[in-house]
Amino acid sequence: MDITTMRIAATLVSLATFLGIVWWAYARRNKGGFDEAARIPFEQD
Repeated sequence: MDITTMRIAATLVSLATFLGIVWWAYARRNKGGFDEAARIPFEQD
């Protein structure tokens, strides 16, 4: 396994991680929690 193959593997793992985070952030089941967290600054005195 040479350095180029390792760079390709690292790039693919990074891409998969990024896409997983984007999928998690836009999942409908997380909307309620994100909406609640967005309201926190306005609910404090």
